[in-house]
Amino acid sequence: MEILRHVVVLVHLVGFAVLFGAWVVAAFGERRFTRLMTWGMVIAAVAGLALAAPWGISYELNYVKLGVKLVILLVIGALLGIGTARQRKTGTLAPALFWSVGILTFVNAALAVIWR
Repeated sequence: MEILRHVVVLVHLVGFAVLFGAWVVAAFGERRFTRLMTWGMVIAAVAGLALAAPWGISYELNYVKLGVKLVILLVIGALLGIGTARQRKTGTLAPALFWSVGILTFVNAALAVIWR
């Protein structure tokens, strides 16, 4: 069971890596939201929800940390959704939306590593 949990952790990290990596590429090119960012967010969210279940561990989960990370992920999803819709409608993306997604993605990953 421990190996399965580690595989889910890996998938979760890959999801955030896809989201953040696609954002970095867009930051140095045309600042737009892509489907790859959305897929990375979805992968990270599904794997994160699976990790929030207390299976295969012998310690207590930090539900405050999980809650904070979930709220940040929901905000990232909302910003991606709003930005993608505006991008389709007007062809442009507000810089505040674009930069917020990158910063919040970095903060979420930092919380995962630093908060114990």
